[in-house]
Amino acid sequence: MLRGIEGADIFRDNDDRENFLSRVGQGAKATGTRILAWALMANHAHLLLFSALSGLPSFMRRLLTGYAVWFNLRHQRRGHLFQNRYKSIVCEEETYLLELVRYIHLNPLRGRVVKSLEELETYRWSGHGVVVGKIWNEWQARDYVLSQFGKGERQAVRAYRKFMEEGEGLGRRPELVGGGLIRSLGGWSKVLSLRNRGEMVEYDSRILGDGDFVQAVIENADKAIARQVRYRRMEGSIGSVIQRISDEAGVNEKEVRAGSQRRAVSEVRARIAYYLSREMGIPMAELARQLGVGTSAIAMAIRRKASGGEN
Repeated sequence: MLRGIEGADIFRDNDDRENFLSRVGQGAKATGTRILAWALMANHAHLLLFSALSGLPSFMRRLLTGYAVWFNLRHQRRGHLFQNRYKSIVCEEETYLLELVRYIHLNPLRGRVVKSLEELETYRWSGHGVVVGKIWNEWQARDYVLSQFGKGERQAVRAYRKFMEEGEGLGRRPELVGGGLIRSLGGWSKVLSLRNRGEMVEYDSRILGDGDFVQAVIENADKAIARQVRYRRMEGSIGSVIQRISDEAGVNEKEVRAGSQRRAVSEVRARIAYYLSREMGIPMAELARQLGVGTSAIAMAIRRKASGGEN
């Protein structure tokens, strides 16, 4: 979720909306991000997505920075366009995926931008029209959403329409904007009551899911932070491996770290990535940072070395 600073509009006309969506599509393709649902309103926007291996920040930074610069130049304004950082919530797919698709796609109807579900199907600034097949774009994961409703396209679209109709009268859903477990239990007082009775309840307003899911996400985040600390401490060892293999191959280490695509350099980079991944357990995101290329390039290089192929 992203909002204009102090409630200001982030889209003033359709050219703004077209530019923003173009950047969404470009960013999704470049990073491997999968967009499931979206809606643009005057002063805010919602995106439901599966983030890529490179993580959500790389996609959002690319999208928001580029759009803000373009918007300011076009409208002859200065300063920040968006209200602080975008708000991101990790969601439990099994429980909340379809509810979030529906909630986001109904935004223009709830906001009275359109008058009916029929009108929403041809409304260009929500992903609903794409799902039902009235509007087309190449970057929205339409097939994935429809696969949740049935095998055949016609059957799935019909079931999706019915699902949307059932949600039309639900209004605003505060439980779908973070901290869903807290609200489903009856709020903070209920959580505190359970804890006072010795019942442990995991919650976090940045996570939408049940207690087990919340706990798992927090534990994984803690492990990721610990790994990052460990990798920073290991940077000397990683650096020595990069230098040693580069020197053995007669290739300049700086060229290896700078992402050069020269064949000899790419081959050395693949050897380094393979060794650091298999022998030291360094993850691909960290290897990409150390070797000046994208995570997908690292993954491809490791696969080729593992299969005995040339880079």
